[in-house]
Amino acid sequence: MKALIIEDEKPAQGKLLRQLNKTPYDIEVVKYIDNVSSSVKWLSQHQSDIDLIFMDIHLTDGIAFDILKEVQVVKPIIFTTAYDEYALDAFKANSIDYLLKPVDFEALTKAIQKLEVLQMQNISETKSQLDNLLESYNQKYKERFMVRVGDAIKSITVDQIIAFVADGRHTFIYTQDNRRYVVDFKMEELTDILDPEKFFRTNRSFIVQKAHIKTVEKYTNSRLLLHLVLELPKEVIVGREKVKDFKNWFDN
Repeated sequence: MKALIIEDEKPAQGKLLRQLNKTPYDIEVVKYIDNVSSSVKWLSQHQSDIDLIFMDIHLTDGIAFDILKEVQVVKPIIFTTAYDEYALDAFKANSIDYLLKPVDFEALTKAIQKLEVLQMQNISETKSQLDNLLESYNQKYKERFMVRVGDAIKSITVDQIIAFVADGRHTFIYTQDNRRYVVDFKMEELTDILDPEKFFRTNRSFIVQKAHIKTVEKYTNSRLLLHLVLELPKEVIVGREKVKDFKNWFDN
């Protein structure tokens, strides 16, 4: 069985390969790719050379779903993700498995066992599964985030989130109980997966939830200053170019 690994982290590539070598299945990894654009190009030309794809969700230049939008994938996919339940319900419903990083050997073995069932299906059935997955992704806004707390993983529903804050190389979630968690998303990605009726990006550093805004006041240079139910480390300012859109959103 020949496999393609789409993964942008070298340590994760190596660990997945080591785990694959421990399974009772004869799997040959024929290619490693670490970004969306190269994946689209390679799959367009060589998809017939493989039997299985291991696909990380977050890549250097986008997310896995961008690949599926650009090229017709008819091979079974096992998705991998660090700590985010990205449409996991859709994965399960469509018999497409996922692995939570760090990759667990038992989960990996079960995922490959599921592949044996997928291989008995015809191409049109597999394509239909992927189409359903894309439809689910395109229509459903994110309802929860999985975050690390020490060695554990905690589920945070969006209703608990006051704001997302970009600080340096990290993005943080601030919650109602005055806690802060690192989340594995860039601000640009969050604007695509959050419900725009609930969340608004005020500037490069903040995305706020409407339900947790206490007051809005005028600020210098025709900007707005937001006061949230929880005081954040920095002032939450609505940039002048976004004031009109913010008012329309907030009044809606």
